Amino acid sequence: MNNTANMQGKVCIVTGANSGIGRITALELARQGAEVVMVCRDRARGEAAMAEIKQATGNDRLELMLCDLSSQADIHRFADEFKATHPRLDVLVNNAGVYMRKRATTVDGLETTFAVNHLGYFLLTNLLLDLLKRSAPSRIVNVASGAHASGHINFDNLQGEQQYSGVRAYCHSKLANILFTRELARRLKGTGVTVNSLHPGAVATGIFRALPKPLEALIKLVTMSPEKGAQTSVYLASSPAVETITGKYFVRCAEASPSAEAQDDEVAQRLWAESARLTGLKADAVNH
Repeated sequence: MNNTANMQGKVCIVTGANSGIGRITALELARQGAEVVMVCRDRARGEAAMAEIKQATGNDRLELMLCDLSSQADIHRFADEFKATHPRLDVLVNNAGVYMRKRATTVDGLETTFAVNHLGYFLLTNLLLDLLKRSAPSRIVNVASGAHASGHINFDNLQGEQQYSGVRAYCHSKLANILFTRELARRLKGTGVTVNSLHPGAVATGIFRALPKPLEALIKLVTMSPEKGAQTSVYLASSPAVETITGKYFVRCAEASPSAEAQDDEVAQRLWAESARLTGLKADAVNH
């Protein structure tokens, strides 16, 4: 991990910060001196993780803010609350994600995996963009996955209504993360705000809790620790080496090529327009 970064005075948001990669990302950024806002859904788990990080780092500039990323109203509430209480935002790490074995819908009537893993990133980022621009140079880090290579954006079945597979829905959502990163980078050109996506590696996190126990145990045998998995997130959030790099996909702290569909600008632009429609934002919310 790059330990030369000095994050003193920087304000960072990490979503899904109470466990797995998110918790380690928050820990490492706190260790580098950043003020870290841990965004969690569950207060008790969030407070426990925050106490552990404070003890491990000696950094008291940690804050817990609650947000249910499956609810668009709650994302709006959180963004408004954050902007009302924080004059700047240097780094946004979109990390929170879900894996659903069976199709479920959110309070907004959207398929849960797509809603949390993609639209959650899309809406939260867009609502915080004005603050990120005012704080530039600033960074957005989107945690995607190598699973994106098995994904496909089917605009006729975005919500998995015609056919649903938990694994497929997860892969599609991670492809959407990379396409979102690509299109957002294009729209943010010249603003001083960078955005990159990453594959953390096959990591043993709680996201696979919904799997049958024997399969969950098997996955843990072949996966790395969240400590190793968080390295690329922390690198993209803090390393001087990537300060001006944007619109790229990283694996093990190095630039990599995602799948062909993940590099399709036409699909990226169409997905942006559809995501804007589903979240009630104007498609041209970010100036070209």
